[in-house]
Amino acid sequence: MNDQPRTALTRGQIAIRLLITILFLPINGIVNATIVLTTLFQYVYLFITLQHSEPVRVFANKVIGFGYHVWRFISLNENRRPFPFTELPGEMEAPEGEVNFP
Repeated sequence: MNDQPRTALTRGQIAIRLLITILFLPINGIVNATIVLTTLFQYVYLFITLQHSEPVRVFANKVIGFGYHVWRFISLNENRRPFPFTELPGEMEAPEGEVNFP
C-alpha cells in the first residue's frame, strides 16, 4: 500500500483529465496508423533490398513507446501526461540486434 496521504479528488480534476483523454484518443489513432504504415514500408523495403531500414526501425520503436505512454495515460495507469504536455519519451527497449526469419 501507499503510505503517502491522498489529496482530495475534485470533479474539476476528473473533467480536465477526461478532456485530455478525449484529446489523445484521435492522437492514438494517428499513432496506430503510423505504426501500421511504417511496418508496411519496412516490409516493402525488406523485400526490395533484403535488408531492414535501421532509421525506420528506430523511428517505429519511438512511436511505439509514445503510443504505450498514451495508452497508459488514457487507461488511468499513469499520471504523467504524454507529449506535448511533457517531453517526448525515449525508447523503452532497444531493438533486437538482428532480425531473424525462421
